[in-house]
Amino acid sequence: MADATTVKEKAEQEVRMVDIYVTGKRYKVPEGLTIQTALEYCGYNIIRSCGCRAGFCGACSTIYNFTHDPTIRYGLACQTRVEQDMVITQIPFFPAAQALYNLEDLKPEEGENKLLTLYPDIIICFGCNNCTKTCPQDLEVMEFISDAIRGDIEKVYQKSFDCLMCGLCAARCPQGLQPYNIALAARRLRGAHLTTRSQHNEDRIKEIEKGKFDAAIEKLKKADEAELRRMYAAREIEPAL
Repeated sequence: MADATTVKEKAEQEVRMVDIYVTGKRYKVPEGLTIQTALEYCGYNIIRSCGCRAGFCGACSTIYNFTHDPTIRYGLACQTRVEQDMVITQIPFFPAAQALYNLEDLKPEEGENKLLTLYPDIIICFGCNNCTKTCPQDLEVMEFISDAIRGDIEKVYQKSFDCLMCGLCAARCPQGLQPYNIALAARRLRGAHLTTRSQHNEDRIKEIEKGKFDAAIEKLKKADEAELRRMYAAREIEPAL
């Protein structure tokens, strides 16, 4: 039986290998890997900054450049593929201050900009657009910051809906703003105060409070795994509206 080193060397001969640098140390990895899988190929045991591994959680924020090009670039390690001479550093957490607030005390009033109340520094944005250039989701970050300055919660909500909260926009802002936290506040305000409540949900909450589902819940709690699987497979699925 060939030893593991021989098998690995043979496999590497069959694919194109590229040089990457992880916090200054050079490694050879197969071309086509994502930064995340390349780090694991190099022997790194990724416990933090791995998250969903599918571009949804924003936990694997990464900055990189190339030995022949010092321009800093930004991306998510689970989506960005390695390239020859790529120099990589991860920043899974960026120390951006988040305002503390109670949503119940922040009901939007006509003529009052709640976002400006929470984040008064947004008025110093001078429109450099670095936040937009940095966003791995290709969101128009500077645009929704402009909407926030005007107090348009609905537009901030719409334009920031796909924000992953990765923090890269804050890392790039020369004014020290936190666009992703501002967007989160707008989405929370909209959900708490501006969204029409679903009557279906209101009715279901009342049924739960009256104990309509107590017996069914107890049955589920007492069922074994086989019974739960059978019940799940036989469940009635509500048609899409």
